Amino acid sequence: MMHSVATQADILAIEAQGLPRDLPDSTYEMICRSALASPNAPALTFYLRSDYYRESVSWNYAELVRDITRTANLFHRLGVTHDSVVAYVLPNLPETHLTIWGGEAAGIVCAINPMLEGPAIAELLNASGATVLVTLGPFPGTDQWVKLQPELHKVTALKHLVLVDMLDRMTDHEREVAQEMQIQESLRLYGSAGVRSAVPADVEIHDFWKSVIQESGDALQSQRKFSSEDLSSYFCTGGTTGLPKIAMRRHGNEVANAASAGLLLGDSIGPGKTVFCGLPLFHVNAAMVTGLLPFSKGAHVVLGTPLGYRGAGSITHFWEIVAHYRINFFSAVPTVYASLLDVPVADHDISSLEYGLCGAAPMPVEVLRTFQQRTGIKILEGYGLTEGACISSVNPPQGDRRLGSIGLRLPFQTMKPVLLDEAGGYIRDCAVGEVGVLTIAGPNVFAGYSQPQQNEGIWIDQGDGQRHLNTGDLGRVDEDGYFWLTGRKKELIIRGGHNIDPAAIEEPLHRHPAVQVAAAVGRPDMHAGELPVVYVQLKPGRTASPAALEEFLRAEIAERAALPKQIHIIERMPLTAVGKIFKPELKRRETVDALRAALAEHGIVASVSIVEVRDGNVLHVELADHGMERKSAEILGRFPFAFSITQASQSDQQPA
Repeated sequence: MMHSVATQADILAIEAQGLPRDLPDSTYEMICRSALASPNAPALTFYLRSDYYRESVSWNYAELVRDITRTANLFHRLGVTHDSVVAYVLPNLPETHLTIWGGEAAGIVCAINPMLEGPAIAELLNASGATVLVTLGPFPGTDQWVKLQPELHKVTALKHLVLVDMLDRMTDHEREVAQEMQIQESLRLYGSAGVRSAVPADVEIHDFWKSVIQESGDALQSQRKFSSEDLSSYFCTGGTTGLPKIAMRRHGNEVANAASAGLLLGDSIGPGKTVFCGLPLFHVNAAMVTGLLPFSKGAHVVLGTPLGYRGAGSITHFWEIVAHYRINFFSAVPTVYASLLDVPVADHDISSLEYGLCGAAPMPVEVLRTFQQRTGIKILEGYGLTEGACISSVNPPQGDRRLGSIGLRLPFQTMKPVLLDEAGGYIRDCAVGEVGVLTIAGPNVFAGYSQPQQNEGIWIDQGDGQRHLNTGDLGRVDEDGYFWLTGRKKELIIRGGHNIDPAAIEEPLHRHPAVQVAAAVGRPDMHAGELPVVYVQLKPGRTASPAALEEFLRAEIAERAALPKQIHIIERMPLTAVGKIFKPELKRRETVDALRAALAEHGIVASVSIVEVRDGNVLHVELADHGMERKSAEILGRFPFAFSITQASQSDQQPA
């Protein structure tokens, strides 16, 4: 039996044996198999605060399946059937995992980002048709209820509100004080009438744990017979304005993706292994890579704080947490790895840590190289998308890890760059090393978006009978089967691994009476990866200051991460020959300025320019002081760009 994949030949050898015939038909059955194999093995551990990471609550596999089953039975009792939607707006809690997998066992679960503003959440709830919503009840220090409660009357299909009480997660010595604060907060907001008075009369309210423990955990009361074609989840993707973009996924998509990832990663995730979850559970990376994947293989998941990596102390205590729980694997975005570079490992024993997975945004080569040198931990860069269940490719744990590559494709998943005509039609597959649009096909690929018009143009007929998804990303594949991204056709701005559609910024600005045209791009940032900035051209005769436009956007943009860090008002927008906004020019301006500013912060005077090459751009930096070359390379290495450094000539350094 193969322990893990090392080369493309290993993938072909796995595929020659055929897709496993005994794959379960549902995510519920997939997790149940692990419980049947090792009921007493640790499955899920949660701690509330990073400085009290030793004070945790745990479930073994028998207990995890029991509580997933109870949760599913609660939803069934509330009228949920295979085509009903259970939505959750939750931080990272054990209840979140129970809701995800219990929701999929009962009906369709819909994941919603709790950091969105109330109106945006209500819009997604309506778009999904959710009849049940699981979210946090009112609690001091949390804002989810405060944002969501005023919008509940707008959610037309909602019948049941299941509230998670943060008191259930408090340690004994904190609970008494917190409960008194909670009572006072409720009295302040609603008086003696309580929360019931703040919820529409036709919506029933349920306490999560008080309701769940009344249900049987032995079997699904629905006696549901699953099909791999049944819809399992809705994950929101794309922008936050206009019609929400909701990706509809099937049980078979998620099961196949977890199974394929398990085949590639082999024994590195399985019984006796411990996985750390720090990414948000409304995102497919956390739900699949640090959820279904380890649960399907009998591994142990440690869920660290409700806010994950963003929780207070999560980064500063990370190596202690790794040592205490003997973590073997974690998944993170480039900004987390960059932040961990500033935290010394010191004398903590992190020898258990085998590797980390990195996706969601390009990984700066210098960050990857420095991280591996300091910690001895392998970083496996990968690539995936919500529409492909999660993972499409990853650098193999036992094979060659090529810096800057997104690795080998997963077994049983077709992934290739192709050439398309102007109408988006298929011309041919790309040759080795040739850049084209990346497409994926296979059992992991989703059913489509919930809004029919959003499915126009996403499928590419390549004449082989498969549904090939146009990912919108540009890339190439080398002779050994390793994939390399060369651009993002979708022009998403990726801030700390969080996708921001430029339209989420541009569309509100186009409603401003003084704005003629707006274009949002990502500004490179060594901490966040990218920060959104926007260029604005005003209408003739109109005036508006950046501050005024910023104030306007605060009332228009529901997603705080999408608020631009800077607004540039320019006389004329750069355009292509056919009159389209030429965003590469704006991106080039921001890139040059960001790197010049980063160098200047360290007292380095330099000129920065961009040189176009076959597979992208190379930054050329000319230093006034040759002695600063090493320091400059260190700073530039924190950005995901190729660069060259030279010293300015003597004549260039003399004043004119």
